[in-house]
Amino acid sequence: MLIAASCLAGTALVAPAQTLTMKWKSDTTLRVPESVLLDSRNNILYVANIDGAPDGKDGKGFITRMTLQGKIQNLEWVTGLDAPKGMALVKNNLYVADITKVVVIDITLAKITATIPIEGSSFLNDATADAQGNVYVSDSNTGKIHKIANNKAEVFFEDATIKSTNGVLALADGLYFVEFQNGVLHKLDWKTKKDVKVATAATGGDGIVSVDKNEFFVSSWHGEIYYLNAKGKATKVLDTKDKKVNAADIEYDARIKTVFVPTFFKNGVVAYEFKK
Repeated sequence: MLIAASCLAGTALVAPAQTLTMKWKSDTTLRVPESVLLDSRNNILYVANIDGAPDGKDGKGFITRMTLQGKIQNLEWVTGLDAPKGMALVKNNLYVADITKVVVIDITLAKITATIPIEGSSFLNDATADAQGNVYVSDSNTGKIHKIANNKAEVFFEDATIKSTNGVLALADGLYFVEFQNGVLHKLDWKTKKDVKVATAATGGDGIVSVDKNEFFVSSWHGEIYYLNAKGKATKVLDTKDKKVNAADIEYDARIKTVFVPTFFKNGVVAYEFKK
């Protein structure tokens, strides 16, 4: 069932120019939802459910299919994962970060078709894909970012000073990532891999999505979302910490200007309309 927006009144903070207003809240049959991914071609949301410990290799994790209106189409659409987190979609293949491996799901068959071990990984977290179909996966325990090309993995980036890579986002001008430890948003040049610090949101940096050119939303797992403008200024537009509602790996649909927030321990997804 869907719960009316009035049930969460007061959770969105109003900034001078940017607001998030709740549209809907899904039911709570999800199980520790960590990540949401938009499939714009099929107008579907994929939700990664840990259903257990974030590092538990227990086979309990699963992927859910949900409509853009918050209705769960298929709760356990694909099962048999461990603790799935970030996802990336390349054509018909859904790549899912799953602790020390990346699971590949054929979305047409709704079936796991490959498992890619990531050597030296410890806690794979988020995933993104570039225009060529290469997939990049962060490891929050080692600080590395791995690249998968033709289903083969290699280390793409590592820096001894960076300990907690989390959200990753591949754009034409570079690979962006946010640190969980300090909320710093970085940009890596595709050719040189030069690292530039773009902005700082808050500790617990989790998901990162593009709003417009050089504008982003960055979530803090603790229950906040920040809007980062083109000048790198961070404005908090959502704060649900007092309600103990997390904001994990978010998604954004620019067509309907909606942010989708997986609430982790609250076992649901909440959608907010963005206005600026």
